[in-house]
Amino acid sequence: MALSLPVALGATAFSACQLNPFRRPPVDQVLRTYLYPFETLDPIMTQGALEAEYVVQVFSGLTGLNEKAEVVPDLAEKWQVSPDGLTYTFSLRKGARFHDGREVRAADVKYSLERAANPASKSPVAATYLGDIAGVTDRLQGTTSEVGGVKVRDDLTVEITLNEPRVYFPAKLTYPVAYVVDRANVEGGGANWWANPNGTGPFRIREAKPDESLILVRHDAYYGPRPALSEASFVPLSPVAAYEEGHLDIALVELAEIERVTDKSNPLSRELRVRTDMDIQYLGMNVMAKPFDDAKVRQAFNHALDRDKIANLTLKKTVVKVEGILPPGMPGRSDNVKGLDFDVSRARQLVAESSYRDVRNFPEIVLSLAGNRTGAPPEINAIVAMYKQNLGIDVRVRQFDRNGFMDAMSRHRDQFQLFFYGWLADYADPQNFLDLLFHSRSNENTAQYANPDVDRLLERARMERDSAARYRLYQEAEGLILRDAPWVPLWHSKRYVLVKPYVQGYGTSAMAYPWLRSISLRERPPRPTPMPPDP
Repeated sequence: MALSLPVALGATAFSACQLNPFRRPPVDQVLRTYLYPFETLDPIMTQGALEAEYVVQVFSGLTGLNEKAEVVPDLAEKWQVSPDGLTYTFSLRKGARFHDGREVRAADVKYSLERAANPASKSPVAATYLGDIAGVTDRLQGTTSEVGGVKVRDDLTVEITLNEPRVYFPAKLTYPVAYVVDRANVEGGGANWWANPNGTGPFRIREAKPDESLILVRHDAYYGPRPALSEASFVPLSPVAAYEEGHLDIALVELAEIERVTDKSNPLSRELRVRTDMDIQYLGMNVMAKPFDDAKVRQAFNHALDRDKIANLTLKKTVVKVEGILPPGMPGRSDNVKGLDFDVSRARQLVAESSYRDVRNFPEIVLSLAGNRTGAPPEINAIVAMYKQNLGIDVRVRQFDRNGFMDAMSRHRDQFQLFFYGWLADYADPQNFLDLLFHSRSNENTAQYANPDVDRLLERARMERDSAARYRLYQEAEGLILRDAPWVPLWHSKRYVLVKPYVQGYGTSAMAYPWLRSISLRERPPRPTPMPPDP
């Protein structure tokens, strides 16, 4: 009986609000947006930017990225670094909880890192992003049962020791492979445990069906600011058409629609957001495969390609032509570091000076890429045509399905000779491009490139604490890499996104961070009848 009075009063107040003609009903905080294809949402298997866009909403790690691409505390409220730069001591937030309400402990961090490094997990990225931690390599090789460099000091304190000082180590922990998972959930949920995960992020999964749907709902006990959105639904619709008909609130614009939505006479142009991604698309040349074992041949392939024409005509100015390797906005990038320009005469001269003397002495050139079209995409056709016209080379195109291509690039890259690939920044540091992609011992060195001078510069930069001096080392290394030409750098991508006027807080960060937590919706028109998903 003692509880009946407050309940009755609450009911009366609720009824009065419903009858008040001046009070607006609450705005529906359900966002509908386009679905990126995904195969898994397991953090330790995340390789691409597409999956990461989802994973960062559901899981979190010791550190994270904010909307300015800055490294910030996340599950850890702070950390300290030992004077020698080898040991990081992370203090976890009190009250940070999994989606089921259990508090996150240091033992969860240790389990998650050791799971990533377990050879049975077959994580394709653990060595790249966690390999600086003492004991990770031994664990990956199966010689130990734990990672010796990760120590639990108490329930809220975890200590991580590195093999060598790495000034950018907190940035590497923002990559999903370092995110915290719940052991009972992983080990009791079967192979597809990630479809119903007990994460720690601002949203939890209600439904996850690859290529069909993804529905996220707010984690009300999230340790950070409470998201305004109650739900985010990702659906496989034709983005622009669905957006125009009111079925989507945010939509990615595909190449075929660019000219239409950028036309100032089209009302859609007023709802368009454009950003340059912190990425690079490139042709990689396997320096161990003929004819790309000769630097002059690689240089010739750079000089023979008119990247301005591809960017402006073929891709309709939807990309930014590359000058060097580091993308716009990357700290340490210098306009003085430039690659090899378009010069057909120089390209032909270099072939004549090479050990092959003539393109007729080349083996067949095969360009590999991820794709499932009947024919190659227009930018690839343009590249092939230019090599035919400017060097007299017939280039055969070989397409793989996306998963097969990614797997081959990770495990069987010797089979590739020339390949079309891309890299999107994981964090805003030149190490994420130059060291990861060009150090001779890096797992991400797809071209199998090796230059001892470049290695020495990159290794010095790893420990240099003065930012200006560190950036100079990277610029020197970038210049040497461009001269050696293991790549033909092509372009930096632009992303065109339509955003309804009632969507508030949509950011333009070029990297994956939990942007959904910043979104809120103002009053909007009634939703139309749902469209059937694309077949």
